[in-house]
Amino acid sequence: MPRQFRTSTRGSSVLLGSVLLVGLVVVVAAGVGAAAFDVADSSPSPTRPTALSLSVSGDTLSLVHEGGAPLDVDSLVVRISVDGAPLAHQPPVPFFSAAGYDPGPTGAFNSASDGVFEPGERARLSLAATNAPHFDPGDRVTVRIHRADTTVATASVRAG
Repeated sequence: MPRQFRTSTRGSSVLLGSVLLVGLVVVVAAGVGAAAFDVADSSPSPTRPTALSLSVSGDTLSLVHEGGAPLDVDSLVVRISVDGAPLAHQPPVPFFSAAGYDPGPTGAFNSASDGVFEPGERARLSLAATNAPHFDPGDRVTVRIHRADTTVATASVRAG
């Protein structure tokens, strides 16, 4: 009997093993690819910088959220300085009545607000006579807003 007509199963086991190995590689590659896309989708997107505008009139400070991501007021720390000197009493935000400030700040820093400082919103507070230094005309007033150990925004203006 010629060699080409013999029935043999030797060649089919090699073929079957190769097909199974290729299939296994395809399945593993698909799993790794799906996991990579899942990780890429869950990574945090870069945050937009927060833009603030600041104005000072007398002892009243007004801060406007001009743009960027909304800020959760409960997680913020606000630091105010006058010509580089920090105020004796820094505002605990949100608040209604606090040492060094007139009661009832308006806007996002008031404890009755929704707790989110969003673009277009204003936060206003007034220094009490018990806080120092006061805002004198020409003084450089700087407000820094922090979340944890990160500065979120800074605004500075000359008092009018």
